[in-house]
Amino acid sequence: MTAQLLDGRVLAKSIREDLKKARQSLGDAPVRLVSIEVGQNPAAAVYVRNQLRAAEDVGIAMEHIHLPVSAGEAELLAAIEERNAHAEVAGVIVQRPLPPGIDPRSVQSAIAPGKDVEGMHPENLGSILYREPALPPCTAAAAQQLILSTGVDLRGAETVVVGHSEIVGKPIAVLLLHHLSTVTVCHVGTRNLADHTRRADIVVVAVGKAGLVHGDMLKEGAIVIDVGINQGADGKIVGDVDFDSVSAVAGHLTPVPGGVGPVTVAMLMRNTLRAAGASV
Repeated sequence: MTAQLLDGRVLAKSIREDLKKARQSLGDAPVRLVSIEVGQNPAAAVYVRNQLRAAEDVGIAMEHIHLPVSAGEAELLAAIEERNAHAEVAGVIVQRPLPPGIDPRSVQSAIAPGKDVEGMHPENLGSILYREPALPPCTAAAAQQLILSTGVDLRGAETVVVGHSEIVGKPIAVLLLHHLSTVTVCHVGTRNLADHTRRADIVVVAVGKAGLVHGDMLKEGAIVIDVGINQGADGKIVGDVDFDSVSAVAGHLTPVPGGVGPVTVAMLMRNTLRAAGASV
């Protein structure tokens, strides 16, 4: 078996077409997304560039604010508070990683919940337990969209999530529970990871460890969503799964890059339009 690749670029393009229509429904009023970055990070630069392109494509006015690496937490929180107070600002996102000395949780909590288009404010994360929120975490929502794009019936499907971060692991587990998938969450304390992944119909891997999951750890035909972004030994970007061995066993597989990433950006644009009042 050779896995069918889940091309995130194709799915993201389709989503953006729907988002363009939603943007038009808001009329001529500007929809502003403010991005704040502290210092300079090559990985963040790539994310910002992709976000700017997607925003322009959809019709969102995205402003990128670059604070010096010397900026402390107080200066960053002040910049967030200023944008919270602007009625015309629909969404605020703080780019990661943050320099040492700045607490990411304090920063995320400072963004007004209704403008938290990354979906990481405690209020938005907490609402996942009751329902799928209007502003879900972007990467978890992207993984969900990629899974749904396969046409799989999630009711009763066995899902194993490898990784329990607030950004991906925990929220994707709960989002899939809403679809009545039977979900197991594995983490650093899990014994015999392969015992869990081999029985799964769907495997979501988000730990940041290159090549963690191999083909012999999977059920034939499984849907594999690789969220990992790592630098391989040859300098190329690779995921958390061993692509060659997994692609020989899986039924569907996201490539890295080009899988979850583009859809994550599309979810950021969707959240921004939702925050601005669009029905999408």
